[in-house]
Amino acid sequence: MQIQFTPIGIIHSPYAMPSDMPIQPTGAVGIQGEVEVFEPFREGLADLEGFSHLFLLYHLHRSHGYKLRVVPFLDPQPRGLFATRAPARPNPIGLSVVRLEGILEGVLRISGVDVLDGTPLLDIKPYVPAFDAPNEVRCGWLEHAGTVVAGHRSDDRFQQTGQQSGHTGPSESEEGAG
Repeated sequence: MQIQFTPIGIIHSPYAMPSDMPIQPTGAVGIQGEVEVFEPFREGLADLEGFSHLFLLYHLHRSHGYKLRVVPFLDPQPRGLFATRAPARPNPIGLSVVRLEGILEGVLRISGVDVLDGTPLLDIKPYVPAFDAPNEVRCGWLEHAGTVVAGHRSDDRFQQTGQQSGHTGPSESEEGAG
């Protein structure tokens, strides 16, 4: 089975390199960016201006290869890839919650952006607390590791050298995001 996506736009941010950007949106409070939605998809922006926050789904286009065990930013203990937010994944899809500041001619002005400049946008969804903020949440290993991300910047974890189209098996030597 092959799955193919068509980008609906491009995310613009002040981050040219992974080392410039925060590791999560909460570390990017107030950082401004724009989402340029391509013309064929702009009609789909109708009614979006009433929402304060959005989910952006995007292709982690600078991420290559992956490991099934990674060392996250917020903990020195190797963890399973799917228990982290590591950018190097079998399907490099990113997810961020951003604040919508305005919309003008197919361009969304956003804040709280933690994405590399030029990132291909796959989808936009409104953030709805009644749907998206579940009760009785557990945070696994992060409950003991702490969740303060301010000041943490990304690094070469986007530049994984594992294997381009697969994985190299479990490894504790490669790092990933927390």
